[in-house]
Amino acid sequence: MSFSLVAPTVINGLTMGAIYALVALGLTLVYGVLHIINFAHGSLLMLALYAVYFLHSQVGIDPYLAIPIVGPAFFVIGYVLQRGVIGRASHGREQTVLLVTLGLALIIDNLALYFWSADTRTLDLAYAFETIDLGVALVPVPRAIAFAAALLVAGLLWLVLDRTDLGKAIRAVAKERQGARLVGINVDHIHALCFGIGTATVAVAAAILLPAFYVTPQVGYTFVLVAFTTVVLGGMGSFAGALVGGLLLGVVEALGGLWFGESLGEIAIFGLFILVLLFRPTGLFGTKAA
Repeated sequence: MSFSLVAPTVINGLTMGAIYALVALGLTLVYGVLHIINFAHGSLLMLALYAVYFLHSQVGIDPYLAIPIVGPAFFVIGYVLQRGVIGRASHGREQTVLLVTLGLALIIDNLALYFWSADTRTLDLAYAFETIDLGVALVPVPRAIAFAAALLVAGLLWLVLDRTDLGKAIRAVAKERQGARLVGINVDHIHALCFGIGTATVAVAAAILLPAFYVTPQVGYTFVLVAFTTVVLGGMGSFAGALVGGLLLGVVEALGGLWFGESLGEIAIFGLFILVLLFRPTGLFGTKAA
């Protein structure tokens, strides 16, 4: 295929992959510290998309300007869910956590369906149709912003974990929670903080996503499977892995759509996923357990 055809496909794949990475960053933080698979991740994304949508349609707040509102609000929601529901209902058993988060997902999805119906909702924003000319491709402005946001959010999360006292406490709990408890770290508080940060990251992803996407009660399913794939591909608990994995999946999906047809692009994603599980089960940036 000619460069003039492949280059725009790769660039568009990178911008779509940035959206996958944004959604996956919160998921990888929760897994890296709590060592659980959060089945409610997609449902929380859907809830955040509705929050951003109604802030614009009812109050007139631009989706990007809604980030300072939905970010802290969903941090509180995530903190309360972990401290008041997931932690209490699971009694410390990881198998039970999976069922609790699955139950939360079902409750959230069905409540959204009851209150807001199954109608597809979108925002009519002038800049959603504007593009940036890169010479070899025209990139929609919302996707360019998503690409920059993915790099920024991943960098901020890395700085928090690597350079702050909170980050040291989080890494201690992730490595050895009982040892962390013995040196005075409030493990339950750290767990709730991580879940809150992960949920806030999902809310930021929703605000970045909505100008170029839609929202329905089922929209979480569109992203959650790819988000899980991104986390495993990059390496469980690795921010760099989630970022690179998301970008890589976006490119692979775009090229797969170019070669096999747009409706079959996801075949390439899961083909790559199977290859990684076969030859590098720890993921691109993962490490083997000691």
